[in-house]
Amino acid sequence: MWLILAFVSAFLLGCYEVNKKMSLNGNAVIPVLFFNTLISSLLFLPFIVLSYATDCLDGTLFYVPHVSFQTHVAVFIKAVIVLSSWIFGYFALKHLPLTISGPIKATQPVLTLLGALIIFGERLNLYQWIGVGFAVASFYLLSSSGKKEGIRFTHNKWIYFTVLSVILGALSGLYDKHLMRDLDVMTVQVWFNIYQCLMMLGVLLFLWFPRRKTTTPFQWRWNIIFISIFLCVADWVYFYALTYPDSMISIVSMIRRSNVLVTFAAGALFFHEKNLKSKVLDLILVLIGMIFLYLGTR
Repeated sequence: MWLILAFVSAFLLGCYEVNKKMSLNGNAVIPVLFFNTLISSLLFLPFIVLSYATDCLDGTLFYVPHVSFQTHVAVFIKAVIVLSSWIFGYFALKHLPLTISGPIKATQPVLTLLGALIIFGERLNLYQWIGVGFAVASFYLLSSSGKKEGIRFTHNKWIYFTVLSVILGALSGLYDKHLMRDLDVMTVQVWFNIYQCLMMLGVLLFLWFPRRKTTTPFQWRWNIIFISIFLCVADWVYFYALTYPDSMISIVSMIRRSNVLVTFAAGALFFHEKNLKSKVLDLILVLIGMIFLYLGTR
């Protein structure tokens, strides 16, 4: 079941990435990220109120329990890691083609895999290792495609921003596995969204607002709402998958990055990005990798 949930989360994550790209094109990054965290927090606010003031959610998957101060600290640490990854990722996505940034993000599970092997002692079978191999190969092919668009991976700061986002994202994935051993889904998702919103409010007021007239102006777009909706549902499904005792963060993370299939299609249909034929091989490798991961985890 956790495998199916991982694929569902991947599709929703792809929809999130597409709406994020639409929101960021020619737009100010910090306000978009702030409204994303604000809307996400507002989506979960009713669950907090109903859980604390009534008993109608008791015993359901959407109940938000009272937790200790130590738990709040642990979730706050996750919020810091995720928000840092998002800030780097949002700026990079604004300046890079979706068909470049998407597949780079798709390599994040390779780092998560290494961490899972070392920290959690997860072990992969032959099919799973083959799937990982295809994912790694896709990254090197992607770098060649990027050069045709004038994007040199070693001389482009937005590539470095993407890589930093990937590293922090992998760290977040490993931390998620640690958290979900003892905590429930709603505790983690609800409070890390609220803590992110509070931090982004500070960034918005003290860093972006004083300089708003000298940077890219902010334009409200309805895609910002869809960013939050798709992300909240994708993360909830993802966290729920990790609650299964036999779930493997190395496999779940790899499957989640198959969202590149959605972003690739959007890059071709909506953004009319270049050199799609040369990127098709990279896409095929991702597909083959996902197939082997599925076969190895059945």
